[in-house]
Amino acid sequence: MTVADYQPGGSLRFAWAEGFRIEIDAAAGEVVVRANTAGLVSLAQHCLTLAQADVPPGSHLHLTDSVELEPGSGDLIIERAPDQS
Repeated sequence: MTVADYQPGGSLRFAWAEGFRIEIDAAAGEVVVRANTAGLVSLAQHCLTLAQADVPPGSHLHLTDSVELEPGSGDLIIERAPDQS
């Protein structure tokens, strides 16, 4: 798995595994993320990209219905929160 190094002041670079499929279903107080192997690898890479030490809190990835996500999924935002000491 490859994660692009973040350069402070630069932009985040997210890589997608070929053939990814990701679907979000939110109902009855639960959120289900359903993805094929390529989708799970892509999400793992994105989370590792956001987890790099120099990535500032508030940095995020916005996954959009019918673009990165399957139609009808709604949108999903994965955001880096501040670390607690």
